[in-house]
Amino acid sequence: MRIGLLTDGGYPYATGESRLWCDRLVRGLPQHEFDLFALSRSAHQEQQGWVRLPDRIARVRTASLWTHEDETRRGVRPRGLPGRLATGLGRSYGRSDRRRFTAHVTALVDAVCAGGDAAVEPGEDTGRAGAYAAPADRFTDGLYGLAELARERGGLHAALRSEATVRIVESACRAPGAGRTVHGATVPDYLAFAAELERALRPLSLDWYDEESLGAVDLCHAASGGAAALPGLLAKRFFGVPLLVTEHGVPLRTHYLAAPEAPFGAPVRALLANFHGQLASEVYRQATVITPGNTHVRRWQERCGADRAKLRTVYPGMEAERFGAVGEGDDDGGPHTLVWIGRIEPAKDLIALLHAFAEVRRAEPDARLRIFGAPAQGDEGNTYLAHCRALAAQLFPDEATDAHAVGDNPVTFEEIGGPEAPDLAEAYAAGGVVVLSSVVEGFPISLVEAMFCGRATVSTDVGAVVEVIGGTGLVVPPRNPRALADACVALLRDPERRARLGAAARARALELFTVEQNLAAFRGIYLDLVAHSPAPWGAATGAEDPDGPPRPFATPPEAHVLGRRPSAPVTSGGSRLPSWAVGAEGVCAGAHGAGDRDA
Repeated sequence: MRIGLLTDGGYPYATGESRLWCDRLVRGLPQHEFDLFALSRSAHQEQQGWVRLPDRIARVRTASLWTHEDETRRGVRPRGLPGRLATGLGRSYGRSDRRRFTAHVTALVDAVCAGGDAAVEPGEDTGRAGAYAAPADRFTDGLYGLAELARERGGLHAALRSEATVRIVESACRAPGAGRTVHGATVPDYLAFAAELERALRPLSLDWYDEESLGAVDLCHAASGGAAALPGLLAKRFFGVPLLVTEHGVPLRTHYLAAPEAPFGAPVRALLANFHGQLASEVYRQATVITPGNTHVRRWQERCGADRAKLRTVYPGMEAERFGAVGEGDDDGGPHTLVWIGRIEPAKDLIALLHAFAEVRRAEPDARLRIFGAPAQGDEGNTYLAHCRALAAQLFPDEATDAHAVGDNPVTFEEIGGPEAPDLAEAYAAGGVVVLSSVVEGFPISLVEAMFCGRATVSTDVGAVVEVIGGTGLVVPPRNPRALADACVALLRDPERRARLGAAARARALELFTVEQNLAAFRGIYLDLVAHSPAPWGAATGAEDPDGPPRPFATPPEAHVLGRRPSAPVTSGGSRLPSWAVGAEGVCAGAHGAGDRDA
């Protein structure tokens, strides 16, 4: 099969777990061919270059989602975007196209302003076209209408940032059907939302929507929702390509968490929340199958309208082999040592962990805490690390046995790669108990790694922690240093319990969270989807009749056989048959008078 893999800010750019997951998927399914359609999020990301891609990726198409002003200022033209993207509304569109554009933007913005509120009663005259339609219907009419216009007439960048769009936003915000919050929007809010709307809809203007690009694949697999799934929506609409959406996190939830820190007022935040919420609902409606990475993500998807019948939980696969030596060994590491591993940022709540460790030290004076990790990128990460170091120095002054000895702090901040922890597995092996203290967490990767290492764990009850642990570790409420300390002390004082929990955790991780189980799940999903969603012959062959009999794959199996590929014969009815339906004599049973025909 030919799979169109859709990514947003991940593969082939990112170096984190999102990149690794896609890479394992492509390398682990060698029977399929992948086309990669990647969106980049920043100039820095593009400057980092690509990771080395496997041979199974036949081609790569990329496009930039960072702002057009930044691209112009640096003299960089976004790769993967058509040259006509920056065309202005007045110069590129005729009168009828301008009317189409205005109608589609009005429908979409009206739906976003109304949100999920049933603010317009049937029969109420708002003076706006499409006011009687439900917000979801208006949203999809506007979205797909703009996509068709962009496909026919060129990109939407200048048009969506034009004065006409700003006036449409202003009118929609003041309309009777709009939500209360957006009624307070001002001119700067209209301008800000128009700019953010253009950024969010930029995938509509890509030159990916033809028979040689997304129209040539058997299946679109979006590695996340949101912007990554937009090309998949259009591939389904234009070519009938089935869409598979995998989410290990929820883009809508990420948007909600980031909204208070965004440099926008309440009206713009409300408009963006409505837009992303309706986009998520449309993605879930159109997806043939949705694979959440855990139950926590699944609950968010169901809340956004995903049909339970489409949902299949598939845990992200992780490499267990790199932790095998630690997990299978009898060494319990430092029996009085707690280990924390992760990215140092406020969401990990190391402040609560340090206060909890102060309580642990009162109960167990020999206890130590080793923190392995680097600060998150940016000034915030460095500031938070400095704050944590200062708090540790305050809570635990350097201790010395006498006046002539050098003091030793029981808390250390280390990076993996040092002499005492040359790799990640050695870092987990450094302690008897692994701690997770987060207040916000999606799928806890560090927790799974600790389970592979056979370590007992103490975790806060956030994200998918309880689902991952499954009774093989201790779970406490977040932002509760006392409870965290009590759980750590209980395990430090009971080596037999640590050993039992560690063994059970490793067995659970090997059963549920390996690369093998992940690949087996997607191998079956791919075959099931294509079996139920054959594409027409004309989509690949260029035949005049696109509604001809179905074909099983975009690239038939005989294409991989050396030598001349036999063409499919034509029946008496004029329909082209797949080669596997042809008998030994070159004709299908029942096809009277039809013989071979040269390509």
